[in-house]
Amino acid sequence: MKTSHLIELLFLGAIWGASFMLLKETVPAFGVFALVEVRALLAALFLLPIVFLTRQWTDLLANWSKLLFVGAMNTAIPFCLFAFTSLHLDAGLSAILNATAPMFGVVIAYFYLQDRIGIHGVIGTFLGFAGVVVISQDTQSANPVTLLPVLTALGATCCYGISACYMKKHLSGIKPFAVAAGSQVFAALILLPLALYTWPETNPDANSWWAALVLGIVCTGIAYVMYFDLIAKIGASQSMTVGYLVPVFGILWGMLVLDEVLSSYAMIGGSLIILGVMITTGIVKRRRSKFRP
Repeated sequence: MKTSHLIELLFLGAIWGASFMLLKETVPAFGVFALVEVRALLAALFLLPIVFLTRQWTDLLANWSKLLFVGAMNTAIPFCLFAFTSLHLDAGLSAILNATAPMFGVVIAYFYLQDRIGIHGVIGTFLGFAGVVVISQDTQSANPVTLLPVLTALGATCCYGISACYMKKHLSGIKPFAVAAGSQVFAALILLPLALYTWPETNPDANSWWAALVLGIVCTGIAYVMYFDLIAKIGASQSMTVGYLVPVFGILWGMLVLDEVLSSYAMIGGSLIILGVMITTGIVKRRRSKFRP
């Protein structure tokens, strides 16, 4: 991997890691549904011109029903679940739980796509969910963990796993920006009634709006462009390693901006989750094979 690609990968991890910090800052002002509506709408408005410029509009229209499902499972539902989680858990902890998405993807692919899991997948999944159990035991720290927000975070990552398998089976031949923009457009349409019904009586202040703007355009719209650009340059498998960087940056942003401090439960559980994901997705096995004589 070239240095420029590594820098872009690190920058993308920093952007996605910052989204959990921004959720902590914006959800109390907007509410769950209104914020996700603003986020999806801003991302859609940013991505749609790219769809036109790259001539992917016909792909979006031809697959609107499939993109409607992806919009619900990859954006609307998980974004709302993580927004709720952010009200109760630290940003760093939310970022750690977000890393369980590949494990759900492997398990769901086993049942939905008949993909093999193998012994590494079983061990990795066991370690990952053991890490979740450790995190859920943290009831004595300054910010004790309660079960419901942990479950909503896992529900969100399960949705990511479902949508990833669905896209692999039904949308593998569709242009990437059509998928990205279409999912945001349909997510915004799905959430519009709930957002209007729950819109805050007091309009969010300027700082909250700026944070929401960054969350929608930078952490969603620009991040999608960077991710697909990396896939084109270095391939999907190497681009997916950004998932290991997101928890690191999520923790870092939480410590620097929100003065968060990770408990021993979070550090141990987070380490188990990251190790489990690395084993489940095969990165440990690939790294080891490189050093074989």
